[in-house]
Amino acid sequence: MRVGLYFGTFNPIHVGHLVIANYMAEYTDIDQVWMVVTPQNPLKLKSSLLPDYHRLAIVNEAIQDNFNLKASDVEFKLPQPNYTATTLAHLKEKYPNYEFSLIMGEDNLRTFHKWYNHEHLLANYKFYVYPRVLTIQEEEEVQEIGHHPENGFMNHSNIVMCEDAPVMKVSSSFVRHAIKEGKDVRYLLTDPVRKYIDEMNFYR
Repeated sequence: MRVGLYFGTFNPIHVGHLVIANYMAEYTDIDQVWMVVTPQNPLKLKSSLLPDYHRLAIVNEAIQDNFNLKASDVEFKLPQPNYTATTLAHLKEKYPNYEFSLIMGEDNLRTFHKWYNHEHLLANYKFYVYPRVLTIQEEEEVQEIGHHPENGFMNHSNIVMCEDAPVMKVSSSFVRHAIKEGKDVRYLLTDPVRKYIDEMNFYR
């Protein structure tokens, strides 16, 4: 079993997340994508971040009819702060016959050198990297320097650039803000997720 790990707070999970996850399961050699819900850091409490079990439940609601996607609470049980290297070591011990890889946006790859134990990760795991729409500030920086920032990891043998992955310029913060303002978010969330959020009166 080849499993791609897609980490996120998923606060809430939206169609942009699901498009990427489904693309990885359908168009790469990954057999199943695990949506790894990042737990709330007890030292960095945010009022806008739903409790862990609610975000996990929302992810389950979003992917309930897709057997290629799975919600994972693996990091809920691990020590804080959560390091990807620690999570992977735990998963390899628990599932020795699984082949794990990581799914990330191109923006995260640019700061990958700051990750804990990043050299070990790069040497032992494949990374599936999808393009990410730049923010206005990032676009201005690109125009100023005349080219996109260089990324020394892009040519590494364990980096798989998924240039054709469809990417939408939507964020969880945009969705939360829209819900707070009473906007119609039916096309940003799946119906089960929208109903769950409405019933629980979240993000109001």
